[in-house]
Amino acid sequence: MGERRWARERRRAREFELFVAGAAGRLLHLAALLTGEPATQPAPAAEELLIRALARTYAAWDRLHGEDPYERTRRELAAHFAHTGRRHRRPRGGLLCRLTPNERLVLVLRHHEGIAEEQTAAQLGLPAERVHELCRHAVAALRSRRPAPASTP
Repeated sequence: MGERRWARERRRAREFELFVAGAAGRLLHLAALLTGEPATQPAPAAEELLIRALARTYAAWDRLHGEDPYERTRRELAAHFAHTGRRHRRPRGGLLCRLTPNERLVLVLRHHEGIAEEQTAAQLGLPAERVHELCRHAVAALRSRRPAPASTP
């Protein structure tokens, strides 16, 4: 009996390792967009966010039953970010750091991940109109901002 359980745990760990090896780069990029950290520097807040989401996905690994683990991890990322968004208000130099955490979250889910407005609204527990407004405002804010002028010596 113990050997079967050990074999099942080992198979579970191997499956999860393969998933992480294939999806970690994209998930870390997603987390960095959410936290507003620049892609050219280490992103400790994004890494922490990703580790928490991966831990929750691993804990539910046996209950996925055909569910896409990437989708599950992305939902965990978004949910945790939505609850801790206040911690990510401070500008970190990333492209999206000028946006509020809610604008960042909606914009990334809608445009980077390609999730429909209704699905985004359901996932975040917001009305679809609010999601639409947040996304519209975020896009307008990004379009209206010109890059900072280069400093001259």
